[in-house]
Amino acid sequence: MTGAPVLAGVLALSPLAHASAVAADKPTYTIGFQGPLTGPNAQLGINIDWGVKLAVQQANAKGDLPFTLKVKEADDQGDPAKGPTAAQQLIGDSSVIGVVGPTFSGATKAAQPLFTQANLASVSASATASTLTDPANGFKTFFRVVPPDAVQGVAAADYLAKVVMAKSVYVLDDKSDYGVGLAGNIKNQLAADGTQVISDSVAAGTNDYSAVATKIANSGAQAVYYAGYYADAAPLAKSLQNTSFTGKAMSGDGTNDPKFIQLAGPASEGWQMTCPCLSAAASADPAAKQFVNDYTALAHQPPGTYSPEGFDVANTYIQVLRSLGSDVNRQKVVEGLRTVDHQGLTKEIRFQPNGEVTEKTIYVYEVKNGQITELGTVDKLIAG
Repeated sequence: MTGAPVLAGVLALSPLAHASAVAADKPTYTIGFQGPLTGPNAQLGINIDWGVKLAVQQANAKGDLPFTLKVKEADDQGDPAKGPTAAQQLIGDSSVIGVVGPTFSGATKAAQPLFTQANLASVSASATASTLTDPANGFKTFFRVVPPDAVQGVAAADYLAKVVMAKSVYVLDDKSDYGVGLAGNIKNQLAADGTQVISDSVAAGTNDYSAVATKIANSGAQAVYYAGYYADAAPLAKSLQNTSFTGKAMSGDGTNDPKFIQLAGPASEGWQMTCPCLSAAASADPAAKQFVNDYTALAHQPPGTYSPEGFDVANTYIQVLRSLGSDVNRQKVVEGLRTVDHQGLTKEIRFQPNGEVTEKTIYVYEVKNGQITELGTVDKLIAG
């Protein structure tokens, strides 16, 4: 009968002490984040990072997980040269079972061989370069929840040709993996649509865009599409404002952020952006509204471009981990992603064998009265 007093002692533990003891027995898994947290285009990474943190905070707070979650960040500044080092910081931490990111296509291309070698999943909320899912690359642990630039490029070109009705378009890229790839897809589809294409490139980080702005104005083009990020789109917009150009100015998802408006000021007014991303703030869905409130409370700033997608990627990982129970390792997480079906905030997340998400919607946004406003999906805008 010596066991009875011990049993009584266990039962007498306070609920708080018991909960602490249970929590202590739970394994801890870390979801990594890789992207720019500093540098000229840091906001695009910060947006996603806070989405990941929110998902993890909410999952832990529910108290029903058989594990505890943490987040570990690796800042690559969106720079391909820093991508491998940032990736290695996450790979070297054995508690990291999956990575949200990388954020930019160039850094993803540079880091992915290391993730593949380590059997560590990386699911990007934003890297759109079409070549990233080419089987020839051997990026066997790469997935993304946004459609590639092949989809965005075709949609952008069709929108320019069929909605803007531009007979000639000046396509300018920033010489990055993302910019060159997006511009190439746009130019090909514009040609197929019978639209004249004028092509040019200016490296990201150029301070003075007056020369190229003058070339755009003198070209007679009825529209310009800039394939690059907001830090360079802003000075381009300012320079264009000082020319005789009166056509439609457009860019892609890399510019679709309030930082563009902040940096460009009044010159941003009227710019339009294509993006394979949902604006939670523009959605009437109650879940999206709740996300906006929760995100803002945590981050002390409203969600931006790819914040909802970052939230969705983290929750996709959490669903996979739940399904694995106690049998969790990096390889099993990769296998779980191949068959996952997660109803996210932005879309139903299911992956094709090459890591592409099945749903491929492209939206158009416009700067109106100093705010980014959703105009609708490209297919509906063309149809209507």
